[in-house]
Amino acid sequence: MSLRLIINSDDYGRTPEISRGIRAAHRLGLVTSTTAMMNMPSAGEDIKLAAAEVPGLGLGVHLVLTAGKPLLPAKQVPSLTTPEGKFLNLGALIAQAASLDLDEAKAEWRAQIEAFVVAAGKKPTHLDSHHHSSYFTPGLFQAMLELAQEYDAAIRLPLAEKPAATLDGIPEALADLMLEAAPRLLAQFQPRSPERFFATFYDEGATREEFIRILDSLPAAGTFEIMCHPGYVDEAFAHESAYAWQRKTEFEILTDPKMRAEIEKRNIRLISFAQL
Repeated sequence: MSLRLIINSDDYGRTPEISRGIRAAHRLGLVTSTTAMMNMPSAGEDIKLAAAEVPGLGLGVHLVLTAGKPLLPAKQVPSLTTPEGKFLNLGALIAQAASLDLDEAKAEWRAQIEAFVVAAGKKPTHLDSHHHSSYFTPGLFQAMLELAQEYDAAIRLPLAEKPAATLDGIPEALADLMLEAAPRLLAQFQPRSPERFFATFYDEGATREEFIRILDSLPAAGTFEIMCHPGYVDEAFAHESAYAWQRKTEFEILTDPKMRAEIEKRNIRLISFAQL
């Protein structure tokens, strides 16, 4: 068995420029898969551009509950939205996570997946979620697993190499529930997934040193995933998002020939989620 690595960029479709940067990070660098935010205005067109320009890029869905507006009418998903019809922000979603209507969340996520199918003309290779929201409660995680099973999609594991990387900010009681429930749900549904997920290549951790540390921590064989967020950023997005110019830093690292050399000298085979 060989050592295989998926490098997945989140947030495809967030803006046209971020999507363009992700395509470039695949064409010029190490990104092998991406997941799309299908409730964003440019996502459908960006999916079509990916299919035309970078057919080898794995394309999945980045399930959203914490950014923009739902695809379903807000009146159909009232537990997920504000009076203005927007999704709850991250803090509000965490505060209300235990009382969310799971049928509403699953219906909205299905609408996002269906929007992907329409744009791509095929099912997504895999599912993960914006702000890791599908891992906030066992009920949300089960809804994600049911959709993955329905669409024959792989998933990102719910618990990263360091659990705090995915459960950061979650009330301790909710985090404890997920730590207990995740292994049971994974055993029940048996989704295709990498064996371990690394979420530490992010923000201040998005450095060449951290990338190499992750590579050095990999065993001799198996399949693993590194999360990343590269992209091109314009001034408008920089004023809107707290995670903006960091994407340029990630792009520079992931397209650095020295990083590819580090992968090659460790005999790591880069794959996409489509190859699971």
